[in-house]
Amino acid sequence: QVQLVESGGGLVQAGGSLRLSCIASGGTFSRYAMGWFRQAPGKEREVVGAITGSGDSTYYTDSVKGRFTISRDNAKNTAYLQMNSLKPEDTAVYYCAAGRATYGYYIDSRLYDYWGQGTQVTVSS
Repeated sequence: QVQLVESGGGLVQAGGSLRLSCIASGGTFSRYAMGWFRQAPGKEREVVGAITGSGDSTYYTDSVKGRFTISRDNAKNTAYLQMNSLKPEDTAVYYCAAGRATYGYYIDSRLYDYWGQGTQVTVSS
């Protein structure tokens, strides 16, 4: 059983930055691909990006490419989502997720086994 705890959300003005952290416990962190998802009010949950267990490959949805960066530190059992040039449309609850993967990462939320509790990100205009 893997537990995930997110932190780093908050209120920021448009154009600002935030860094979300996701600390994992209870498993071998490097064996899990990590995904970041978000859900805005009245909308379905969507993938933001993902990273392989080793950290050697990442995926980003088009709307965040060039602004967001996913990374991980396996020695610290922590994944990060660096968000720059934030826009009001980035406002959502952000979730990290872990899915067992020998190679690669997942874009489909159904393939992730464990989820964090979510952290609110609000971007004001």
